[in-house]
Amino acid sequence: MLRNRVTIWVVRVGDDVYVRSWKGRTSGWFRAAQVRHAGHVKAGGVGKDVRFVAETDDNISDEIDAAYRTKYRHHGGRYVDPMVAATARATTTKLVPHSTAS
Repeated sequence: MLRNRVTIWVVRVGDDVYVRSWKGRTSGWFRAAQVRHAGHVKAGGVGKDVRFVAETDDNISDEIDAAYRTKYRHHGGRYVDPMVAATARATTTKLVPHSTAS
């Protein structure tokens, strides 16, 4: 069953793309992603089927934080700070295109 579209903030670190839930683990889209482990993402007019893979490498969290701060800085701390808070960091998920997912 397809869900309604949800706007998510994604960032790129190296060749990988990550997403977080600013509401933490209680967000509806995040809970659905944890059950389905798959979804469809559209950005810049390009759509991709992806797998949601929990990111367990804490070493990359600081790089992801920096990417969020850089990419979304024009939104200000009111919006960016929740994306780099512990609640959101705990939901860090890598988006892996189906064609390369294992």
